[in-house]
This record gives sequence, C-alpha cells and structure tokens, in this order.
Amino acid sequence: MLEPRIFIEKPVDENELLAAATDAERITAAGFGSQRRRREYLMWRHIVRRELGAQTEIEYLPSGRPVVNHPDTYIGVSHDRDYVAVIISQHPCAIDIEPLSRDFTRAVGRCTTEEERSLSDDVRSEAALWCAKETLYKYISAKEHNRTVDFASDICIKTVDFGRGIIVGSICGGEDTEMRMLEYEGHLIVFVG
Repeated sequence: MLEPRIFIEKPVDENELLAAATDAERITAAGFGSQRRRREYLMWRHIVRRELGAQTEIEYLPSGRPVVNHPDTYIGVSHDRDYVAVIISQHPCAIDIEPLSRDFTRAVGRCTTEEERSLSDDVRSEAALWCAKETLYKYISAKEHNRTVDFASDICIKTVDFGRGIIVGSICGGEDTEMRMLEYEGHLIVFVG
C-alpha cells in the first residue's frame, strides 16, 4: 500500500450509503437529526470499506478514535459541510479538512499563541493553524496518549511553509511532527501518517 492514501469525496446519495451499511450503522445513522450528519457518518465508512474490503469492521477506542480490524492499518476521518476526508495508513495517522472561506478568527484567537499567529502572513494561515492543531489533537489519540490536551498550551505549531506544503508542530513538548497540507476545491487539508 502506498503511504498514506488520502480520499476527499462528497457524500453520495443516502439510500446508496444505507444499502452498504451494517444494521448497527443504520440504527446509529437514524439517530442523527440532520441528513448531512447521517451522510457524513455513512460516507466515511463507505470509503473505508471500499478501500479495505466489505467485511472491514469499524470500532471506536475509548478516546473516540475509529479503528479497523486490519493489522497495521490505521484510519483518520474528518468532514465539513461539503466533503468527507479519510486517510488510510500503515502508521498512526490523522487528517483535518476545513473550507478556506470559514472565519477562523475566534478559534485561532482562543487556541493559538501570538508567536504561532506570526508564523505566516499568508491569508490561509489561520486555516492552516486550526487544521494543524486539529490534526495533532487527533494524532495524539492515534498514538494513544491518555491525557487531557489544551489546544493553546499543549499543541505547538512551529513552522507553516505554504511553498513546501509542510507544517511542523509538537504535542505536549514531545518531538516535532511534520504534517502535510494541500488545497482541494476551496478547502485546506492537513494530514500526518
């Protein structure tokens, strides 16, 4: 398997997704109040099973992270109003997707330091900082750290390089983690794995 594999897709028809879902997933999906949320939930499972096989079992760790019953296979999931993003890797992984049109001012103001906000003057920098923090937070779960994490003080973004498509950050003072970023249809995607 080439490393990692990234899938960015719009949810398809809900009836098609329900037909491919397990009975338990249909019950869970029925509990969501919005059609959009049902489609997101069913769509990422559809992508995982399409890529790993129809018999792939998907469960959750206590942290809430989804896992599959394939040895040495990790998944990460993100979604927004338009797209579902899935990463499949042989290593712990994580992904985040956000529309570049979103106003990140409040989130970035609460969750980043002044030093992080000064890393780039690119108009996409707030989206990059938020996506990177989200990705590292999910990555902590992928690596099974069991502690409460504060976005502002425990997740540190050190560099944002739009030219190379690389963001470097660290978790709880640990080693640097290199993440990749890409743009797709007006969205920013940040991933590690």
